[in-house]
Amino acid sequence: MFKIKPASGFPIEKVAIRVAAESSNGTWTTLKIPEHIRALSAKVYDINNSYVKIAYPNDLFEEGNMPQILSSIAGNIFGMKALDGLRLVDVKWPRNLINSFQGPQYGIKGIRDLLKVKKRPITATVPKPKVGYYAEEHAQHGYEIWTGGVDLLKDDENLSNQKFNRFEKRLDLSMKMRDKAENETGERKSYLINITAEVDEMKRRAKLVKDFNNEYVMIDILTIGWAAVQTVRKECEKLGLAIHAHRAFHAAFDRNPNHGMSMKVLAEIARMQGVDQLHIGGLGKLVGDKIEVLNNYKKIAQNSNEADLEVLEQNWYGMKNVLSVCSGGVHPGIIHRLIELLSTDIAVQVGGGVLGHPDGTQNGAKALRQAINAYMDNVSVKEYAKSHAELKKALDMWGDETPI
Repeated sequence: MFKIKPASGFPIEKVAIRVAAESSNGTWTTLKIPEHIRALSAKVYDINNSYVKIAYPNDLFEEGNMPQILSSIAGNIFGMKALDGLRLVDVKWPRNLINSFQGPQYGIKGIRDLLKVKKRPITATVPKPKVGYYAEEHAQHGYEIWTGGVDLLKDDENLSNQKFNRFEKRLDLSMKMRDKAENETGERKSYLINITAEVDEMKRRAKLVKDFNNEYVMIDILTIGWAAVQTVRKECEKLGLAIHAHRAFHAAFDRNPNHGMSMKVLAEIARMQGVDQLHIGGLGKLVGDKIEVLNNYKKIAQNSNEADLEVLEQNWYGMKNVLSVCSGGVHPGIIHRLIELLSTDIAVQVGGGVLGHPDGTQNGAKALRQAINAYMDNVSVKEYAKSHAELKKALDMWGDETPI
C-alpha cells in the first residue's frame, strides 16, 4: 500500500502505474518484451483517493533476501519526478517470503521465560546521559538500576567502544555488578549491550557477550542494514543470545507522512529478520501518536487486521512475535497510558525518568517499578504514591505530563 502525492499535472492513476512499473520490470520507454516477462509486471488494483494498492508477482523476489526485496518495492520509486511524495504505508507479506526468514528466536514468551517475569511489563533503563560515563560509572549505575527493581540495563544507540568506555571492560564490570544484583534481589537481571559495528566485529562482540555469561545483545538495526541484521540473527542462534533492536535512524524514513516508509513496515521487516525486542514509540518526547504506536505494536505482537485505512491484514503463519519496547521521554507518571493502550506484554524503557530522580538512580528505579505495581494492583499512581515515597518524589518532579 502506497500513499501517492502526484507532481503537478500528473493524474494519480498514471503516477500509480509508473510506480508499479519502476518497482517491477517497467522502464521509461516502450519495449517489445516476451509474454513471460510481461507476466512479472506489478499491477495497480485499487485506488482510494491518495492510497494505492499494488500487487507484485511472487517470482520477482528472492526468498530470504530483504535487500533485494526492498530494492524493488522501496527503491528508485521514491526519486521519480512524476510525484511530489511517495510513502510505503504497509506491506502484506506472502507466506513463502515470511517462511524464508528466521523470525525471532525467543519472542515474547521466550523473553518472559528468560527473565522469569510472568505478567507485568518488563523494565529497562539506559544510564543518562547516553555517552560519557566511564565503564566503572556505567556499571555502578547498572547495579543501582538492577537493585532498584529494573530488569534490564541498556546501552543507548551511540555507545559502542569509545575510548572513554571500552566495550569489553564495560561488559566485564557490568556482568560482575549484574551477578551481585541478582544475588541481592533474587531476581533475574540482564544487560542489553550494544554490539553495533562492522559485521565481523559484531560477531566477535557477540561471542564475548556469551563468554561473559550475558543473555542479550543490542543492535542498531537500521544503521547496520538488514543484511547485517540477518547475519547477527544467525550468529545469535548459535550462541543462544536474544536480540534487542534499537530503531535509530527510523525518522529519516518515517517522519514525513507523505514520503518515505512507515514505522509499521520497518517493524514488520525487523520481525521477519528475527529480532526479539524492538522500539515502537512511547508517547513521550519522540514523534508518534497513539494510532501509530498501537499499529506498530499490532504488527509485531499479534496478527493484524485491517483496523484502519493504513493497515493491511497480515497472517504471520506461526512466526514468533516481538516484544514491543516503549521509550523516549517515558517516566513513572505516564506508564499507565502505555499499558492501557497496548497491554502488559510490553517492555518499558525509562532513562531520564530513572536517572533524573531527585533521590538518585536506585530510587528512580524503585519509582518505575512502583508505578507498574500500581497498575497491576489496579490502583492509580497518585494513590499508590501516598504510601511509596520514591514514586511520590517522581510524581512531584514530573507529574503525569508528557515531555516535549
